[in-house]
Amino acid sequence: MTSAEEYEHAPVPPTARKSLPSVAAVWFGFPMNLGNAVFGGVIVYNLGLVHGLLAILVGNLVLFGYVGALSHYAGRTGKNFALQAADTFGRRGRLAAAGFLATVVIGWFSFQVGLTGTTLQDTLGWTPLWGALLGCAIYTLLTVAGIRALALVGAVATPLFVVLGAIAVGYGAGHTSASDALTYQGVGGTLGFGGAVAIVIAGFADSGTMTADFTRWSRSGRSAVAATAFAFPFANFVAYALGGVVVAIGGSADPAADGGGFLPLLTGHGPLLTALAVLFVFVNLGSVASHCLYNGAVGWAALTPAKMRPLALGLGLLGLLFALSGAWGHFVDWLNLLGVFVPPIGAVLITDQYLRRKGRAAVVRDYRWGALGAWAAGALAAGLAHYLLPGSVDPLFGIVVAAVVHVLVERRTAPRPTPAEPAVDVAGTTTV
Repeated sequence: MTSAEEYEHAPVPPTARKSLPSVAAVWFGFPMNLGNAVFGGVIVYNLGLVHGLLAILVGNLVLFGYVGALSHYAGRTGKNFALQAADTFGRRGRLAAAGFLATVVIGWFSFQVGLTGTTLQDTLGWTPLWGALLGCAIYTLLTVAGIRALALVGAVATPLFVVLGAIAVGYGAGHTSASDALTYQGVGGTLGFGGAVAIVIAGFADSGTMTADFTRWSRSGRSAVAATAFAFPFANFVAYALGGVVVAIGGSADPAADGGGFLPLLTGHGPLLTALAVLFVFVNLGSVASHCLYNGAVGWAALTPAKMRPLALGLGLLGLLFALSGAWGHFVDWLNLLGVFVPPIGAVLITDQYLRRKGRAAVVRDYRWGALGAWAAGALAAGLAHYLLPGSVDPLFGIVVAAVVHVLVERRTAPRPTPAEPAVDVAGTTTV
């Protein structure tokens, strides 16, 4: 094994595991992005500052419980998401869950590429095509460099986001007092508290469910949970809250559409700050894009005989084509889709790992129909909640229904290994 090995088809061995700061850096810089600041601004625009921040905090605590549980199993076993999915959904059944997530996560990559082009057009007058092409090339090369590059870009993106965000708030708060900002009530009125919590959860539904691709590098389950905590609730809350503050101080010209995007506040203050703003665009959006492309490439590599790096090149090109087609303009619909279909996958994984198997290795099967059915039931419940109960926290309906259905079905149907029949998981681990 070389130091650049990505372990697409096997658990990460103990000798290749990384320290808590290294894994935390991978997760820490991921949520600190302009997109989350935009969403945070939209939430505060609709709910006001205090209620908006409360909704953001609740959503992040739900994410910590959800992603933390999945991360603990990853840190304990070293398995990536696709290997975990094989234990729960079956050797062939995992194609549905892992293939679905490894594909939709490329939508996030495409969104960041498209956002790079339009952001540079709005702030500097660049042609969107050239901004998107340059962004795609940089973000894809970062992904090809592997997990170490993700940790490095996360370590750079985080302080850059905090420092430039604080400068933007300083420029935006020129004519607003602290008391006015704290008492900002919001004027949107189209988004309720539950809907705001759902946005926060859905924003990291896919990569949060695929957290094992990052936290499998941790030295233990506890270390993986600690690394996750740097993202949820901390980093993700800061990114959303910063966007909310930008709206509360009147720093956004069109908060209904642009939310708390603060990049315009950084332009027009001299060449040095403008240059930093351009660097910030590529580092910030590049951190998100490379993490998502890594999820997609590791996922499809685990499902095929291919390796992560050539797949990253191909999927990066596919994401660029999506971005140039304008498909990322259907972002809101796509986010709703994630909130309905993705959280039930994680719920089934968690109940399978902690309630049914209780840490034991899985028995090899091609399909686990009970798990696949529970996923479908959870997605159906979340979909019905979305359309019949507007303003509800759709992902929570999916999580609860999927978990309950999976436990009930497995109790009635799952056979247990006999003492003479050793249990072997898809990665080759054998227990008696």
